[in-house]
Parts: sequence; structure tokens; C-alpha cells
Amino acid sequence: MSGVLILVVGALTAIGTYLVTSRALSRIVLGFALPGHAAVLALVTAGGRAGEPPLADRLDTPADSADPLPQALSLTAIVISFGLTLFLLALAGRQRQLSGDDLVEDDLEDRRIASDEEIEQ
Repeated sequence: MSGVLILVVGALTAIGTYLVTSRALSRIVLGFALPGHAAVLALVTAGGRAGEPPLADRLDTPADSADPLPQALSLTAIVISFGLTLFLLALAGRQRQLSGDDLVEDDLEDRRIASDEEIEQ
């Protein structure tokens, strides 16, 4: 089971990396969301099998309890991924409002400055 989850995490990360390198902002937003899901899946997988709730007065042995750290880290990863996705959606919406499409264009001023620096060197 964990081998399949490792492959799924790798596939999500690879697809997310491919989408982030795209020029369309909608694909970039999806590209940032997929590694967030991969991180949550990796943390949940690292937590191991489900156990009893980690309450001190209910357990006979600590080995039977679930590890709360991966659960807390996965919740943190979900919140960070959600915030990043909303921020990127706001940027994509503003780009669409200003230019009418969601393609990232080359910045001509950046190209001019880069070519001037190459000439000076």
C-alpha cells in the first residue's frame, strides 16, 4: 500500500512541477495545488496506521496510540496550500482583469535590461 502512495506522491509532484512551468496562470495555480496535496498525502502516509486517540487516561500502552504530529503537520500543510491557492487565484483574476487573458507574457523591459547587462560584460 505504501508503495502505491509513494508513486502517487511522486506523480502529483511531477505533474505539479510540469504545470508550474506553463505560461497559463490557471495551470500555474493547479501546479501549486498539486504538490500541496502531495505533501498532505506524504504526511498522512508517514503517520502510519490508524491507532487509538492519543489521550493519556484512555490508553493501556503508548504504542497503541496514533501519532498526532503528522496529523498536525498535514493540517498546517492544508492551510498553507489553501492560502497560496487563494493568493494565486487573486493574482490570476487581476491579470485577467487587466489584460483579458491568463497567459503570462514576456516582460519587454526585463529583456532589454538583460540584453544591456550582457553587452556591458
